[in-house]
Amino acid sequence: MDSSLFLNEFIEHKNPSFEDIQVWIQEIEKTPLLIRNSVIDLNEEQLDTTYRLGGWTIRQIVHHIADNNLNAYFRFKRTLTEECPVIPSYNHDKWAELIDYKEPINNSLQLIDTIYFRFLVLLRSLEHSEYKRTMNSEYFGVMSLEKALQRLLWHDRHHLAQIELVRQKEKW
Repeated sequence: MDSSLFLNEFIEHKNPSFEDIQVWIQEIEKTPLLIRNSVIDLNEEQLDTTYRLGGWTIRQIVHHIADNNLNAYFRFKRTLTEECPVIPSYNHDKWAELIDYKEPINNSLQLIDTIYFRFLVLLRSLEHSEYKRTMNSEYFGVMSLEKALQRLLWHDRHHLAQIELVRQKEKW
């Protein structure tokens, strides 16, 4: 997939087939390794480089991906077990300012591996009709799991594209 596409805004694929969903799951499965490979050779100074002026550091991006996917997993499970649950949002910019976002990234990389393993087990078990279940996101409004799945894939690829942008710009 062309990473530059993910620097653009999210565009929803309306009425996806079950085959589309399976392709997205296969792409999501690649994410932990893509994240790890994008940062594995970076030193501490490089991890603390921002992708743009005023933007997050690569370190903050990795920690954010871990936190965001914990939240996404929680949202999916609630949506599968409740009728259109109200899903709270969180202030990801304020989370990125907390002390744990300054820590080494190894724990977040392990967390990403673990949460993706659990998430993929869940995603692969679902029937097409279950992806039609909805949540009421405080930020996005009523959204189906098929749209949430697309957003999950786009979100992580968006942040990977930011890391790649830094790597290209800095020529490490």
